[in-house]
Amino acid sequence: VQLQASGGGLVQPGGSLRLSCAASGFTSDDYAIAWFRQAPGKEREGVSCFSGEDGGTYYADSVKGRFTISRDNAKSTVFLQMNNLKSEDTAVYYCAADVGPCDDDYVLLTYDYWGQGTLVTVSS
Repeated sequence: VQLQASGGGLVQPGGSLRLSCAASGFTSDDYAIAWFRQAPGKEREGVSCFSGEDGGTYYADSVKGRFTISRDNAKSTVFLQMNNLKSEDTAVYYCAADVGPCDDDYVLLTYDYWGQGTLVTVSS
């Protein structure tokens, strides 16, 4: 299994970015893809999760209403659409995968697969 994260960059406050996590090697669609982020000097935090089993989506309170997670029809790429970005969203974003569903406690799952990080910088 491989995960390839992309889409980071520099954006002004209030702007938008879309991150992608391309997954390969899974033998079924029953896996969860989550996004985590880690800002300099801070602990890693969960951002969102897409549950492949049932299409459920889950978000950290800090991003609700601004970020949207989705999966393409081919079911191989999960997107994180980030709108109204704030300086506090600046971090390295990682996608991770776990076989099975996710729910509101997705941060407690043990993710077996991780993509490389993609840097998001929100600054004027």
